[in-house]
Amino acid sequence: MPQAMSFKQKLQQRRAIIVPGAANPLAARVIADLGFEAIYVTGAGVTNMSLGLPDLSFIDLSQIVQHTMAIRNVTDLPLVVDADTGFGNAVNVAHTVRMLERAGASAIQIEDQVMPKRCGHFTGKEVVPPKEMAAKVRAAVDARRSDELLIIARTDARAVEGFQAALDRAALYVESGADVIFIEAPESAEEMRRIPASLPVPQLVNLVVGGRTPILGQADLAEMGFAIALYANVALQGAILGMQTALGVLARDGRMDEDGALVASFAERQRLVEKGRYDELERRYAVT
Repeated sequence: MPQAMSFKQKLQQRRAIIVPGAANPLAARVIADLGFEAIYVTGAGVTNMSLGLPDLSFIDLSQIVQHTMAIRNVTDLPLVVDADTGFGNAVNVAHTVRMLERAGASAIQIEDQVMPKRCGHFTGKEVVPPKEMAAKVRAAVDARRSDELLIIARTDARAVEGFQAALDRAALYVESGADVIFIEAPESAEEMRRIPASLPVPQLVNLVVGGRTPILGQADLAEMGFAIALYANVALQGAILGMQTALGVLARDGRMDEDGALVASFAERQRLVEKGRYDELERRYAVT
């Protein structure tokens, strides 16, 4: 039987693999259950879901490591992990990479914002000097134990210094060893098209529902040459609407029946968390 294609090899196909974000293991189970090929461990989603706070650098390395470990425990899919700025300087980045690689990351994303960072589609961002970020990329590459662990270098310079400056930074990060480049928040289809055409390594495009980047279909993104089409928080935004809708009915009516238009069934909930498998384990190891 031929060996399964690695995530690294899949990205070389430049087919705009859709990668949804998961803020917790249950979301990861849903993503895997629907047949997606990889999962993004979203820093914004973890911050929103676990702390109820905006994406303004409120989570730390230990929290993202714990979430990565928990998600890895429920899926074998490749995990692209959002490590924000690497939680410090180049030395801190090296530690971040070692910890996340042990936790089960398949790819680690670091960015060139000034700490504390902001969501890529917020205003008021600042970026570090290009050479400082290049040193972080080199540190990340040197720290990994496996060449299969991908280092994704993100630049937020588009909003601060302009699109050409973002391309120039991206080229420097490629020279520093980045496996994948992520230029955050391009503002037109033409800018999006220029990104894969300008750089030799695979590219990630972040499609934020309600954000600054135009939403294009997977076929169009693949034609442009993108390797990953990231939807970091569709699951989160869908969950918010689902909770508001179901709880709104409960608040209005004072009761909630098993209505398939409002809530997943009890049986579906147990299927997703593999209750049947644990029942079987209990039977197998029961002491009589």
